Amino acid sequence: MSTGTGSPGAPDILPDSQLEILNPKPSNHEGQAMELHRGKRGGSVIAYNNQTIWELTKFGNGNLRLVKLNKALADAETTIKLKPEWEKGYFRKGCVLEAMEQYEEAISAFQIALQHNPQNTEVARKIKRLTQLAREQKRAVDVENLRSNIDIRKNLQSLKKELATKYGDAEMGQNIFPFVISVIETAIKAWHDTGKVDAKVNFLLDDQKTDTEKYAPVVNIEKAFESPHTHGSCFAYLRQYSEESFSKAACMVAPKSIISYPQVWKGQGSRKWKLDQSDGFFVQFESPILRKIWFVASTAEKGRALCRSPEPLDITIHEILPRIFKENETSA
Repeated sequence: MSTGTGSPGAPDILPDSQLEILNPKPSNHEGQAMELHRGKRGGSVIAYNNQTIWELTKFGNGNLRLVKLNKALADAETTIKLKPEWEKGYFRKGCVLEAMEQYEEAISAFQIALQHNPQNTEVARKIKRLTQLAREQKRAVDVENLRSNIDIRKNLQSLKKELATKYGDAEMGQNIFPFVISVIETAIKAWHDTGKVDAKVNFLLDDQKTDTEKYAPVVNIEKAFESPHTHGSCFAYLRQYSEESFSKAACMVAPKSIISYPQVWKGQGSRKWKLDQSDGFFVQFESPILRKIWFVASTAEKGRALCRSPEPLDITIHEILPRIFKENETSA
């Protein structure tokens, strides 16, 4: 059978599984410009002409407005197959992909449309806008990856080396590093999930000596930073707790926002705070032979909290708590 003014090489008869395009009939439904039904067994004839292509394009656009995106995309693909040199098919495909937020694929479709009609300023504007959206979308994905794939170990390799130097191959030194990593990663996850962390001190208890019925591995210190008085009382309690619980090390976490004293980020001269004034939290590590402190800053990325890498501070200047353990030059 003749296909009229169809595309070169186009089939005369559609398989049963495809749709037969009939003559358009009036319809009150916006965007419904043609009638479709399943092809009867034995095949159906289809006329390939500009009117048919236009009706198919309008039907795809109607589907888009009805948020039937998958069907609209299939219609656009069919339009392209029927007349690959016609820019409208690529334009409709780009619009559907844009609605699906598949911006990179939409840009590709619009670029082909622009090749067929370089004077189309609407397509050029869409490409420019979607390029920005694609960039923002990629950044949002990157932020989510950073939020979910937390790996602090690579940022604290210097601590690992210092612990090895201080403790040698002693078992205690080997246990301390994963202890610190666990505390920091747990705090970061909590910050990402809730936008806050609780002020507390985590203790590395002695498996053999600690009375775990009496001493817990975590002590809440939320009230510790309200005044010099509460700060001093808390420090005295923590020092006694560390001794009586036979703790090997401790790691404090405290959000900057609750610290009324000591506000170490307000120092002047040699004690001047060298970081920006971002929100975040402090992590202070304590052991008999080594002390460290970091600040984990937080920023808002795409409306989501994102913790930066822990920034080391000078503990002789920026300590949040005084020394908890009695100082030893060598490991016990």
